[in-house]
Amino acid sequence: MMLRRTLLCLAVVAPAFGALAQTDKTVRILVGFPPGGSLDTVARLLAEKMRDELKINFVVDNKPGAGGRVAADMLKNAPADGSTLMVTPVVVPVLAPLVFSKLNYNPSTDFAPVGHIGNFDFAFTVPVVLPVKNVNEWLAWAKANPGKANYGSPSAGSLPHFFGEMLSREAKADLVHVPFSGGAPLMNALLGNQVSAGIDVVFEASESHRTGKVRVLATSGEKRSTALPDVPTFKESGHPQITASGWFAMYAPAKTPEATITAYNRALAKALAQPDVIERFAKLALEPGGGTPADLVRLQDSSTARWAPIVKATGFRAD
Repeated sequence: MMLRRTLLCLAVVAPAFGALAQTDKTVRILVGFPPGGSLDTVARLLAEKMRDELKINFVVDNKPGAGGRVAADMLKNAPADGSTLMVTPVVVPVLAPLVFSKLNYNPSTDFAPVGHIGNFDFAFTVPVVLPVKNVNEWLAWAKANPGKANYGSPSAGSLPHFFGEMLSREAKADLVHVPFSGGAPLMNALLGNQVSAGIDVVFEASESHRTGKVRVLATSGEKRSTALPDVPTFKESGHPQITASGWFAMYAPAKTPEATITAYNRALAKALAQPDVIERFAKLALEPGGGTPADLVRLQDSSTARWAPIVKATGFRAD
C-alpha cells in the first residue's frame, strides 16, 4: 500500500518536473532568516517529511537579509520547474508590500502559493516588578502613567509593532512604540524593567513566563495558546476586537506547473498531520495549518485587509 501511494504521488510530480522526480536533483527550500530560529526549524522538519513522502531530496537554504526579502527576490528569479520553494512568515507576502514603497517582488504575481503551514500568536508581556496582574490593570496603569506607557517590539514595521498600534487605538491608550533589534534584546529590556510592556511571538516569551522572570498578561489569538494555557486571550479579557495571528506559508515561483504545486501541497498536508510534527509545532507555539493553494490566497488577502488600515493609520514607511 505504501509503495502504491508513493508511485501515485510520483506519477503526479513527474509530468511537471520531467526527469526531476527520478533523479538526484535537489529541491531548495529558501528561508530568508538565519539558522536556528523557529522558521528555520519548521522548514527543516518539513524538508525531511516531504523528502520521505516524495522521494526527492529537499534541503533548506538560508538566505537571511532584509527581513526575508532577499529570499523572496531569489524565489521570484528562480526557474519555475519545482526546484525552488520558499518557507516564509506573513511579513514577506503581506506586511512588506504595506510598508515599503518599492519592492523587487509582487507576491500576487511573482509567487505561486503552495500551502499554509501554521499560525502563531503574540504575547503581551510585562516586567514582574510592574504592579499589574492582567491587561485591564495594565491599561489603567498606562493611562495613569502616560510618561511611562510604552511597549517594545522586535523591530519597527513588524507585526508585533502594528499589533501594539491596534491595542493603543482600540483601548484608547496613548502608547509609545520602542523598537528593538530582535526578540532577545526586547526580552532583556523586559527583564531589566526598561520598557513597561513587550509584544512578540508567544514562543519568545513562554519560557521566561513559566520561570517567573516576566509576566505574560494576554495572548492575541481567538483561543488560548497551547504553549501558555494559563494565560487568557485579549478577547477573554474583555477586548474582543484586539485579536491577531501571524502565519508561515510555502510558496513556489510563479508559473510553476499546477501538477507540481498539487504534489507539494499534498506532501505538505501529510507532513502537517503527522503526530511528531504536531508535537514539534506545539513546542514552538505553532498551530498547524493546511488547506489548498487557493485557501492560502484567501488567507493572504484577508491578512492584507486586516493589517492595511492599521499600517496606514500609523503613517509608517520602512523606506
